[in-house]
Amino acid sequence: MLHKYVISAKILSMVLVGLFWMQQSFAQQTSISGQVTETDTKDPLIGVNILVRGKVMGTVTDLDGNFRLVVNQAPPLTLVFSMVGFATQEVEVTEENVSGLAISLAEQSFLGQEVVVSASRVEESILQSPVTVEKMDILAIRETASDSYYKAIANLKGVDVTSSSINFQILNARGFNSTGNTRFVQLTDGMDTQAPALNFPIGNLNGPSELDVESVEFIPGAASALYGPNAFNGILLVNSKSPFDYQGLSAFYKQGFNHFNGRPGEPSNPQPMYEGAIRYAHAFNNKLAFKISASFLEATDWHGTDRTDLNRDAQGNLPFNPGENQVHVFGDEVSNNIGLLRNVAAIQTQANALGLGGYIGSIPDQVVSRTGYDERHLVDYGAKNYKFNGALHYRINDRSELSYTINYGAGTSVYTGAQRYSLNNFNITQHKLELKGDNYFVRTYTTRENSGDSYIADLLGVNINDTWKNNSAWFGEYTLNYMGAMAQQQVAPGTMGSAAQQAMAHQFARQQADVGRFMPGSSEFNQATSQIRGEVIPQGALFNDRSQMNMVEGQYNFKNEITFMDLLAGGSYRIYDLRSNGTIFADTEGNDITIQEIGAFVQGAKRVVNDKLKITGSIRYDKNENFQGQFSPRISGVWTEGNSNFRASYQTGFRMPTTQGQHIDLNVVSARLIGGLPFYREKYNIFENSFSLASVQRYAAAVGAGASPVDPSATALLQRVESLPELRPEQVRSTEIGYKGLLNNNRLLIDMAYYYNVYNDFITQTAVRKAPGPVFPGAALSTDQGAINAVNAPTLLTPITIPGLENTFQTYTNVDDREVRAHGAVIGITYNLPKNYTISGNYNFNRLITEFEEGFISDFNTPEHKTNLMFGNRKLTQNLGFNVAYRYQTGFRWESSFAQGDVPEFHNVDAQLSYRLKDIKSIVKLGGSNIFNNRYILNFGGPTIGAIYYLSITFDELLN
Repeated sequence: MLHKYVISAKILSMVLVGLFWMQQSFAQQTSISGQVTETDTKDPLIGVNILVRGKVMGTVTDLDGNFRLVVNQAPPLTLVFSMVGFATQEVEVTEENVSGLAISLAEQSFLGQEVVVSASRVEESILQSPVTVEKMDILAIRETASDSYYKAIANLKGVDVTSSSINFQILNARGFNSTGNTRFVQLTDGMDTQAPALNFPIGNLNGPSELDVESVEFIPGAASALYGPNAFNGILLVNSKSPFDYQGLSAFYKQGFNHFNGRPGEPSNPQPMYEGAIRYAHAFNNKLAFKISASFLEATDWHGTDRTDLNRDAQGNLPFNPGENQVHVFGDEVSNNIGLLRNVAAIQTQANALGLGGYIGSIPDQVVSRTGYDERHLVDYGAKNYKFNGALHYRINDRSELSYTINYGAGTSVYTGAQRYSLNNFNITQHKLELKGDNYFVRTYTTRENSGDSYIADLLGVNINDTWKNNSAWFGEYTLNYMGAMAQQQVAPGTMGSAAQQAMAHQFARQQADVGRFMPGSSEFNQATSQIRGEVIPQGALFNDRSQMNMVEGQYNFKNEITFMDLLAGGSYRIYDLRSNGTIFADTEGNDITIQEIGAFVQGAKRVVNDKLKITGSIRYDKNENFQGQFSPRISGVWTEGNSNFRASYQTGFRMPTTQGQHIDLNVVSARLIGGLPFYREKYNIFENSFSLASVQRYAAAVGAGASPVDPSATALLQRVESLPELRPEQVRSTEIGYKGLLNNNRLLIDMAYYYNVYNDFITQTAVRKAPGPVFPGAALSTDQGAINAVNAPTLLTPITIPGLENTFQTYTNVDDREVRAHGAVIGITYNLPKNYTISGNYNFNRLITEFEEGFISDFNTPEHKTNLMFGNRKLTQNLGFNVAYRYQTGFRWESSFAQGDVPEFHNVDAQLSYRLKDIKSIVKLGGSNIFNNRYILNFGGPTIGAIYYLSITFDELLN
């Protein structure tokens, strides 16, 4: 418990430091009031942000465009008037009391005018950012053609998206993609949104609704120098709306449909989707403000229907594979080499009693799997997402603001990891307390997850089979019926027969062994399902995870103390408290697992050569208690010539092995997943009589093709594993050059970049299989060695899945003594056409240069070529607008611990037509995602995605 008191002490000390920073001004007050209107129409503008430069003080215009502001400062002071879609205007106030101030804002294209904070952790022009950065503002979010703003992030250049569910999307950049991306950091109002037990962002499952999002910023590439561990491939910042700046009521409802032209295993009729949200914010005397928002989504999830056989090498010369392991069929992961039963006394006794003793020698060395259940019978496809977000803000004075924020998300989804997980009635909650000013912030927050009724779908299928008939009985019956079928076909006893005779025998054996099997929909099946889903792993399939992450961080900008350069410094302390109760980690009762990390950074920037060149340098140090400390430097330069900006940067990044990479200890049927720390390798003694799983699969393929399990030519394929590199953090050295500029009278924006990455200590996973005793691979064997092989070698053909007796282990390690290289490029073009039309597009190229050794998973998982095209007009008429987005990507190879296979190329079109109902401050939108219903997958092993058509109405008091 000591660490919890340490956290409390750190939080208290940082808050006290923050209070010391606060400076209460008792200077003369300045009062300003007036009205803001639109330049062309002279209509009042509602919700214009008015900020006092250098302070947290500000206000917004009311429903009549009026505002009033009292500032504890004598003039002169500067007011900044800003609103999305309008040119920002600064006004200097030189008198003590100003009334009737008339401000007019003109509509303006936003090409190159955005301000971002993500690239350098301070506000700067997006044109002069030292690295590639993308931004979606309120208008882009409102006008997206996709069925949600979060899915529309895929249209930004450099973004890769995977999907495990209709409500669970994972973002990535620059290669090494996965369904649980631990190389990418997503922050919502400064809070890391990773699930503590998984270490990857959970998409938008607990983030703000579309009504409460102010902007989204995306940086592809390494960002560890400023953001620390795992900001390795990129970072996403989601900024919600301040209750001071965005007051009033807003709400929306969306009715959609999906599952059109369903394929086998999918719904045969279109299924409804329901989504809605409401937000309310209010401020009192510009001192106290609050906001609350809530949203819901309900839909029938995309289905997993891939029947690709992952074990096809075990087929031999048969017309089908008795040992098949299909992607979206569960229970068939359990397999056995029935040839091993030739020496089982019980089988010999029963065979003799049936008069089949002579056919013992006819049992082939063939891997046979149990009959599985389709995913649709095991996974809850009723996707749901319920969210609540709230905040309370108090301006202590003109320079300091204190706030409390809560983000809560719950629901049901599907996640593809090492297996397919049905995330049922999960919830994740974040609480944040933050003190900030114009030049500093200090915040503390906690993330708490609750797995609810979540379970492993694969394990559910396995346990249903085992509940009906245990594996020993089923494989025994299968083998005896196989021999009986050979006898009926009058195959000579002791011989194998033809391939056709073997195939017929396998079909008959499975049919007989499956007599009485629990069938989906039956009372026996439903009862077994309910029982297994209600029992925790390993007895059942249920998770019992209550893991937490606690964080304290602060940052200070020395702009008020130092003027000859920009100087920024910050630090953080984080602790993971793993509480899976033995269902993911080895954290059984009395064995708590915690992981502590500390970090600090400093950044300096200076303009030289007549302010044309801005040089920025930063360095960060991070320490995880299980690994050596990591330094992450970054140096960048931006040369500005008019509206053209040339940039170059060199930076390093790193990622810590995840909580699972360090501590997982989970039987996933096909293997036991174990952490890469030495403790787990020693616990299971994984290097004793062990061989790489890749070489075992080659060996199994040779046996399946007819070789004897003790044939020296077959055993020579086995590759012994006696050690693996010690697990340690992975590093990347990234070089990037780019250009961003405005051309053609500021109507054409071009942004391009090239990157080259070099990875060291690349973190990967590899698997080994143990034999119960020594095996001697190779051609030259003594008689004694041959006898030992006859006992031990055939056992390598079959994974043993019984907890405590497992023979297959998948662990985390590093690719040792080797650099992994990748490179890529992006180019984006946006052109503002006459009459408010806008056309934009981007091209993305990514390629892995280094070839990986067999048995190691690279996880690059990224299309080499990808293109996005967008065309729209938000004011086709005064009230009518539209937007169309086209996306194309080439096919690529997907590798993961769940499945490996090819993702075909695909293209789709999103489109929307919106109509503004100005009298009731509402927008009606008719649209669709993938409107031509071109079915596609984003990752091998993921669901098949089709069209979504929707109609929505949004009411917003701030709508102009």
